[in-house]
Amino acid sequence: MRGWGRRTPTQRGVIMLKLIEGLPDNVLGIEAVGDITAADYHGILEPAVDAMIERHGKVRMLYVLGVDFEKFTIGAMWEDSKVGLGRIRDWERCAVVSDSTLIVDSVKAIGWMFPAELKVFSDAEIDDAKRWIAS
Repeated sequence: MRGWGRRTPTQRGVIMLKLIEGLPDNVLGIEAVGDITAADYHGILEPAVDAMIERHGKVRMLYVLGVDFEKFTIGAMWEDSKVGLGRIRDWERCAVVSDSTLIVDSVKAIGWMFPAELKVFSDAEIDDAKRWIAS
């Protein structure tokens, strides 16, 4: 449990959003690890999304929230909505990979608001998610 004044892994410089290597050039791959904060969005996700838009005009994102993912902070949730809605015309597809019931149910509940194709895959279906996002 974190105590007052104790620094989180993100504050210590540990990257909690990681770029996934080995995907096609037109696919942005992100893996969430641990507690995701607004700083993770500012430092990793937002610049990567902007670079994808600059290179390809649209964003196709593979977002993996696997067993090492713990939670989003309130600030991260706010930044997530800003990234999605602030670039509303720039999204083409998003594949969310997770076995978390909370994540899967949340994506299904609010997915209708997402401005692009959105599909949820289980951890075991990650190869299917990669094929779908690249097609």
